[in-house]
Amino acid sequence: MTSVDAFRNMHYPNRIGRLCFLSLEEVMGENGVKALLRLADLHQYIDAYPPNDLKREFPFEAIAAYSVALGTMYGPRGARGLELRAGRVAFSLGLKEFGPLLGMADLALKLMPVTMKLKIVLNATAQTFDRFSDQSSHVEEERGQFSYHITRCSNCLDRPEPGPVFYIARGIIEEATFWVSGGRHFAVEQCSCIAQGAPSCRFTISKEPLE
Repeated sequence: MTSVDAFRNMHYPNRIGRLCFLSLEEVMGENGVKALLRLADLHQYIDAYPPNDLKREFPFEAIAAYSVALGTMYGPRGARGLELRAGRVAFSLGLKEFGPLLGMADLALKLMPVTMKLKIVLNATAQTFDRFSDQSSHVEEERGQFSYHITRCSNCLDRPEPGPVFYIARGIIEEATFWVSGGRHFAVEQCSCIAQGAPSCRFTISKEPLE
């Protein structure tokens, strides 16, 4: 079993840290983010978001700290909604501009079956995090669904009550599948958590749209 303490001193690129704060700002306002950063003891980022570059300097611990602080500020249900929305906004604001995701709206992709589109965008999202950060991800195709695995996870650190609550990652996956499918919604659920002893933080994505 992997100890979550092994994920300390790992990093995302500054650009992803910046996207996280900008996306939170979109859903809770600038003053809300400042209050969140104070509560999370992330004072260094108040009025000083990470630069828009690919240096791996944004620590996993920062993701965990503001996620826990959101739960304290808004309660579990409120934090869930905010993180899901922030994940969707983060993808729209800039995650889709990373290398593996570029060019995915071309004509060839538009003509593909929806299941193939999902497979491509999920793998490209996993490759984005693998290439540019210390987060490790991979995708498995199963009957009726895909499984998106995160095997080095920032959200598992320092949680008072570990559980499948990496909602910003779920929001990113939801928006990626919505975007690549031309506006269809798919059921996305996190069903396991490393901090609870699972080998990965696993998300299932239905191959069939909800509507």
